[in-house]
Amino acid sequence: MEVRVRFAPSPTGRLHIGGVRTALFNWLFARHHKGKFILRIEDTDKKRSTKESIADILESMKWLDLEWDEGPYFQMERLDIYKKYGDKLLEEGKAYLCYCTPEELKDRRRKGAYRYDGRCRNLTEEQKREYTRQGRKPALRLRSPSTGKTILNDVVRGKIEFENKLLDDFVLLKSDDVPTYNFACIIDDVLMKVSHVIRGEDHLPNTPRQILVYQALGFDLPKFAHLPMILGSDHTPLSKRHGAVAVSQYREMGYLPQALINYLALLGWGTHESKQLFTQEELIERFSLEHVSRNPAVFDPKKLEWMNGHYLKETAPEKIVDLVTDYLKKKKLLPKEISPERRRWIERIVRAVGERLKYIGQIIDYAGFFFTEEITFDKKVKEKFLKKEIKPFLKEVKEKLSELKQFKERGIEEIIRKELEVFQIKPKIGAQAIRVALTGQTISPPLFETIELLGKERTIERLKKVL
Repeated sequence: MEVRVRFAPSPTGRLHIGGVRTALFNWLFARHHKGKFILRIEDTDKKRSTKESIADILESMKWLDLEWDEGPYFQMERLDIYKKYGDKLLEEGKAYLCYCTPEELKDRRRKGAYRYDGRCRNLTEEQKREYTRQGRKPALRLRSPSTGKTILNDVVRGKIEFENKLLDDFVLLKSDDVPTYNFACIIDDVLMKVSHVIRGEDHLPNTPRQILVYQALGFDLPKFAHLPMILGSDHTPLSKRHGAVAVSQYREMGYLPQALINYLALLGWGTHESKQLFTQEELIERFSLEHVSRNPAVFDPKKLEWMNGHYLKETAPEKIVDLVTDYLKKKKLLPKEISPERRRWIERIVRAVGERLKYIGQIIDYAGFFFTEEITFDKKVKEKFLKKEIKPFLKEVKEKLSELKQFKERGIEEIIRKELEVFQIKPKIGAQAIRVALTGQTISPPLFETIELLGKERTIERLKKVL
């Protein structure tokens, strides 16, 4: 049997970390078994689905190098297919028309009805004609069994039993003939010959209803594998309150795709030796559903940051400069076109920041002051390091630096060290005062190198402003 899996996001927002983890596990499973990976866009939520979300999904998948073998398919382009199978179930008496209006259903729920009561299950032809005369458009509901159990043998979670009496006659096709999730995904999975449905644990409540659809249509079940939830650091489901959760946000922050892939692979899966760093080839070779955990995975931004730092260390310096340059251009801190001289200057800044850089966006934290003329001072930092008594020292440093003909690191260092001795100021205090005056912050690349890279004119101008 050929392994065929699918990733089927709804385009109602940016691609979430949880969604791409599901895509990754499907992709690795397909590649490991030399099968097919299908991309399907489940866009039947007409109110919330957007073209922007579709673009974000496709761009994020491409950026992560999760190329699909088939698709993308769009469910809204397949409505006639779902209608055909809905009509089949209706003709066979396995489904029925429901004329209840959304307002009536909402009112019943408000009065405490947690599931549909089946009142349209056995309507007479006369009742149906009357509802039609009233202008009501019917939805199609599955005639679900009210006794017995629906059994799921999940690859990850083992055997799970669901009481059929807790399931209602759920809607298959809405009154406008748009399918519900629990109907459309079954038809698509069958026609696309999906062998394994690998998805998040949050879909587990949908599974018994979907099994009933498979059975009603006489289709064989695929193998199901429900992945553990991803939790935030407070052990609640990962959400925006935990920080960045969209793949595109991490891309915008300057994370590397291979680092994100490596980290996400470890959220709910691992090897016996607890190996942390994998190449794409190693992940494909070693991935299996048998090693997927049942326990929730905790998303740790610090670990992702560490891992990205590791991949940055292994990245060619020229590539890092390219990434930094592109990032600064997007932030409008560099012009679209830069000269070779400007490029060499950026290279020196990147080299000066060195291994402090854990992701590209941190270039702003460590060296943003190089790329702007207006620097801001933290009030506490200013009060601590730019006191009145330091003013004569800063003034003399400014005068001596303005007289320096060769504005190079060695000469800069000699001047500052000499003035520290003259004013009898501890290097830690005096040097930090200069750093704060020039950068607005207490952290920067090495001070004398920073001053050379700022250049004589900008250095003198900033010291003047502070004085």
